[in-house]
Amino acid sequence: MNGSLMIGHVAGVPLRLHWSAPLLVLVLSIGLGGSVLPAWAPGHSASAYRLWAIAGALLLTASLIAHEGGHALVARRSRIAVKDVTVFALGGVTRMASPTTARSQGLVAAAGPAISLVLGGLCLGGSFLARDVLHWPLPGGVLAWGGWTNIVLAAFNLLPAAPLDGGRVLQALIWRVRGDRERAARASGRCGQVAGTVMAAGGLFRFLHGTGAGLWLGLIGLFVMAVASAEIRRAQLLESLRGLRVAEAMRPVITGQEWQSVDRFLAETARHAGDQPVIPVTDLDGRPTGYVTVPVLRAVPDARRPATRVRDVAVPLERCVLARPDEMLTDLLERAAMSRAGLVLVVDHHHVVGVVTGADLAGAGGRHSDPRGRPPPDARAGHGR
Repeated sequence: MNGSLMIGHVAGVPLRLHWSAPLLVLVLSIGLGGSVLPAWAPGHSASAYRLWAIAGALLLTASLIAHEGGHALVARRSRIAVKDVTVFALGGVTRMASPTTARSQGLVAAAGPAISLVLGGLCLGGSFLARDVLHWPLPGGVLAWGGWTNIVLAAFNLLPAAPLDGGRVLQALIWRVRGDRERAARASGRCGQVAGTVMAAGGLFRFLHGTGAGLWLGLIGLFVMAVASAEIRRAQLLESLRGLRVAEAMRPVITGQEWQSVDRFLAETARHAGDQPVIPVTDLDGRPTGYVTVPVLRAVPDARRPATRVRDVAVPLERCVLARPDEMLTDLLERAAMSRAGLVLVVDHHHVVGVVTGADLAGAGGRHSDPRGRPPPDARAGHGR
């Protein structure tokens, strides 16, 4: 997720903190210290309420990390590659490869709410000990709030609507019964669109009637709607590309040398590129090292172009996804989803033979579909659970 900073690891997976996460701590602290704790544990100073409110907000943030860590841990045990975990203002997200079976998807999805329920029970137990045995009202109030919040979090995430965990469980069940992962993804995505619309409308209604929490619910609803819609589009794309290889979607390209100056590259290479979206660049041995675009080259001031090498302004190979011409497009799409790279270079025997863009994928899927927009029967065959 853009705008995030890695702060450590959870379950052996990089943990990232989005810039909006401190906003979550701030909002929760204000609400907890301003109304909840004074009502549950009256008679303390404002500074004490603020201090314990911050502790409660950090406790919930840690709970979100544990929730996502549960997903990551079960995914790794199911041999699913996990890229990272990111905590942001609306919750958390674990970026991982797609599960290969319905069972593994269901287990991974259920792990997060299970962790939240366990934490909720532990916090409520700790609250009883703190308030009724040790007579510590403020810590007990914070733990009680954290316990009920975790339980509500688990219940909310179990709603049968993608991208919520309940939607993933629903998708796994449909996948198991129908044997078609993309069809299951579309069904859970549509449930997500409906649920997101209801949440957004309900949040707006509450906000207009003076309830500040309605704004938060509305934002979550919009987020659910957007992600659910994106997942439906992705499922449709995957279904349309089933059975196709990279060579059937790539566009041939001309390449240039990274060691050339920008002015020479523009004069000798770029003018032959036509409407090519990018120009792959190579080293002296013809091996790819990245790519450039004509607008980036032209942005170099005229006076600096003779002394500036193309490699100085090129996007490095590390920010590209490499594919083989005979690779299945669905496999490529899965790999690309795990990368922050913005372009696919098609390489055959260490030489670039083409590129694949989002437009190329959409075009290939459209050509492969029948007039009703469905993949031909032979593309459906052999799709296991």
